[in-house]
Formats: sequence, structure tokens, C-alpha cells
Amino acid sequence: MEDRIGPALRQAREERKLSLRKVATAAGISASLLSQVETGRSQPSVSTLYALVSHLGISLDELLGIGAGTPAAPERPVAPTSSGVVQRAADNPVLEMANGVRWERLAVGGQTDVDALLVTYEPGAASSVDRKLMRHSGTEYAYLLSGELTLLLDFDRHLLAPGDSLCFDSTRPHMYLNHGTEPARGVWFVSGRRDLDHTREWVESQVGGLAGENPVRPSNAVEALALLGVPSVKGARD
Repeated sequence: MEDRIGPALRQAREERKLSLRKVATAAGISASLLSQVETGRSQPSVSTLYALVSHLGISLDELLGIGAGTPAAPERPVAPTSSGVVQRAADNPVLEMANGVRWERLAVGGQTDVDALLVTYEPGAASSVDRKLMRHSGTEYAYLLSGELTLLLDFDRHLLAPGDSLCFDSTRPHMYLNHGTEPARGVWFVSGRRDLDHTREWVESQVGGLAGENPVRPSNAVEALALLGVPSVKGARD
């Protein structure tokens, strides 16, 4: 399923008539890295993927090719269930991310405003390959099932153990790292993740009146968050 990431991102970019360089700049990555992702020669990190889908305004389901017109999975010899209610484990769409991070998309009942994921961080894995903190719109919820995971949030460090849960505004700079020797596995929900157009509209409604006849109009998600006073955090020490 991860083979779909590159072609889906390229298709979304071309449908919006955006250049490779423009999208790469908005996502905070190099044009060469975006080209490698689109051609399947490189898998994006969690932070890069969120930046790309936010800028292009696409959902994870669209990225995975799930939705209208998508062929249904072959029938399995199991007891019948209500359509759209139960998603079998073997049918979970999987995204293998860079640096040892794995996403399994869980059932969301057709909802497009929430990402429900079973996430695994292998030992040494991080949500950002270059160890820069990421931020995106929405609210992040998680419950750790096994292993240990470090959450860097703003300038604070939180060590999560099995049974621990979290909740925070995802516009706050954050990053996940697994410093342990075992895989860290948990369930994540990200709700209210807006696409870039919605982010622009929201920011303009907040700051547009501050500039009189020449309101400030952000060109990318990073600028949008900066206009609302979210600090830019370049990185964090391990």
C-alpha cells in the first residue's frame, strides 16, 4: 500500500497545477526529496507526509486510494457485519514511513475529519528524520499499548509507557522518538486536521483586519501558523 504514496502525491500536485519546487518549498523540504518521494525512491517521514497532505489538501484515505470507485477487498469467510462498521485487521491499509515508522489506517466510518491510526515506532525511529519538531492543524490523541516512546512537546520532554495516553493541540511543535530497545506501539487519533485552504481562510479571518487594505495572506502552512504566534522550533536535542 505504501507504493501508492508517491503516485498519489504527484497526481494531487499535478491536478492542482503546482510545481514540484513550489510544493517542496511549502512543505519545508527540498525539490529533490519530493521528487524521490513521488517516484517511490524514498518514503516520507511522518512530519514530511503531514506537511505535504496539508498543503495539497488531501486526506489519508485519498492518499491510500480509499473511497468512491475503489474496488472492494475480496470477501473473507467471516460472520457478516454491518457495512462500514467493522474493518478486519488483514484489510488495514499500511503506510511504511521513513526511519522505521509504520502506520495502519483504522476504521473511521467514512469520516474525513479524523485520522485513526495504529502506529509503530521501531527502536531508534523518530517522526522526523532530521529531528526537527513538526506541527499541523488538529488535535492529537494517543494511547500507548507497548514499548516506550518519548514525546518532545514545545520545550518539554515526556516519556510514555504502556497505558499512558496523551492529548494536545497539534499546532504545538512536537516530535516522537523511540530511544528504547523494543518497538513502541499505540493507537493515534488526529481530529480536525484542516487542509491548507481552510488554514488560510482561518488565519485570514484572525489577522486579515490587522493590515487594513493589505491583509497578510500566508503562502504555506508554516507561515499561517507563524502569523498566529506559534513559535518556529528548528529542532530538539536527544
